[in-house]
Amino acid sequence: MREANLTDTHCHLEFDQFEGDLGQVLKRAWQVGIVRLLTIGIDLESSQDTIEIAEKDDRIFAAVGIHPNSALNWNNQTKKQLEVLVEHPKVIALGEIGLDYYRDEVPREIQKEVFRIQLEIAYKHKIPVVIHTRNKSERDRKCIEDVLHIIGEFSNKFNNQKKQSIRKNRRGVLHSFSGNIQEANTAIEMGFYVGVSGPVTFKNAQNLRDVVSMLPLNRILIETDSPFLAPHPYRGKRNEPAYVIKVAKKIAEVYNLPVDNIYRETTRNANLLFHWSKIS
Repeated sequence: MREANLTDTHCHLEFDQFEGDLGQVLKRAWQVGIVRLLTIGIDLESSQDTIEIAEKDDRIFAAVGIHPNSALNWNNQTKKQLEVLVEHPKVIALGEIGLDYYRDEVPREIQKEVFRIQLEIAYKHKIPVVIHTRNKSERDRKCIEDVLHIIGEFSNKFNNQKKQSIRKNRRGVLHSFSGNIQEANTAIEMGFYVGVSGPVTFKNAQNLRDVVSMLPLNRILIETDSPFLAPHPYRGKRNEPAYVIKVAKKIAEVYNLPVDNIYRETTRNANLLFHWSKIS
């Protein structure tokens, strides 16, 4: 039975974990009341897969991009192919892009270069970005600092243009945000949204809930990052879009609001960012 009217703004339906039962996964998503899904690529192959999945259902949209952990494979041909994918009508964002200093699998300067190039592509094609950021540790804030610095460069660049390539409220989202309130506010001031995912439900995540409680509700998106980061009580299991309802309910607790308010506001926010109601 349909329970809500909500969105999952970040999932990876193209990943192998869904290969055997994607149809059932989607059925459960629609049953809980999800009205829009954004499935997100991490390299050229998975980006193409997201498009193929999105083509099969009006409620599913795609983001294409090169994840920082895949940045070593970047070359001019990658850029050309990515710009072709961006033109597909079901592609509404460029992502998952950004920086990852936790794994440090790719030299940081290469990550930054590929990140900047993809930001240029996004602004050229007037689509928002989905940004990955993962610090080396809780105390080491260098990754989020570098992300904010780089998106700040681009925000300043396009704010100075008479005709902005993309409206300020459509810049993008910091996916699965785990930073502090100062970092969140810096991103929001530049026109970005803050993505809240499964960890907000974890018993040991009071600091994250405190940050979420200080965020303006009109700048929050809800997401699963499935198949990863399953919310409580599914932590440690495969995540799926239907579980985004657990994220919404926890945010409602944090704000002390009816959960319907969270469904409505986050769905509205997602539409303002991605404009997907105008596409379907």
